[in-house]
Amino acid sequence: MKTLLLSLMAAASASAALVEKTVEYDQGGTTLEGFHVYDDAVSGKRPAVLVIHQWTGLTDYEKGRARQLAELGYNVFAADIYGKGVRPARPDAAKEAGKYKGDRDLFRARLKAGLEVLQKEEHTDTAKIAAIGYCFGGTGVLELARSGADIAGVVSFHGGLDAAEGKAAEKGGVKAKVLVLHGAEDPNVPTDQVLAFGKEMVEAGVDWQFVGYGGAVHAFTQKMAGNDNSKGAAYNEKADKRSWEAMKVFFAEIFE
Repeated sequence: MKTLLLSLMAAASASAALVEKTVEYDQGGTTLEGFHVYDDAVSGKRPAVLVIHQWTGLTDYEKGRARQLAELGYNVFAADIYGKGVRPARPDAAKEAGKYKGDRDLFRARLKAGLEVLQKEEHTDTAKIAAIGYCFGGTGVLELARSGADIAGVVSFHGGLDAAEGKAAEKGGVKAKVLVLHGAEDPNVPTDQVLAFGKEMVEAGVDWQFVGYGGAVHAFTQKMAGNDNSKGAAYNEKADKRSWEAMKVFFAEIFE
């Protein structure tokens, strides 16, 4: 593991020669448009990360996070759940996100399609894949884990934790390790949902971790959310930095 970390750090510091491209792919007859990025200073196959967007679709925010991950030496694909050109602003974003939260089979199919793009990419070490997601995407990566996807781990940043009826994690059915990074004062994820999620994970025998950040509400990693906690969604610099470090520690473990 130490060798892997040293090689990734060396690559990141060498020359961040990032290669980026837009990738079109299909699911169920719908054209999707994702974003692929990697550092060509790293040679050969490497651990890979799938990034799932928040409720306004794949934006510069997720692309920025993808670049950060690529600079750490990972092969990264930011998936598109909604479809090419579907990038709704508020309040339409809630309606679009609701389509997938209300149809978890469709949600899982779109998540799987993005994962398959990353799995087939030539730079991916298919034994070392993780998925991360923000808000809507945080809900998404948990759905990916519940579906039994054969990946090393998932990280949910301020995502919804509820399982749809009949879609909860099944005993022995979750292969991925799970890390949930949560705003302890997030009004969108009430305490009963947190407790129900913990019960679900325990009963399914999942290897899971949960970190709650005091003073943080929903969307705490996103500067575009503003800084007014009373609105229920706001950026929190401390929680943002702490959660990113927690993710890196988690990756060091699951990619060992």
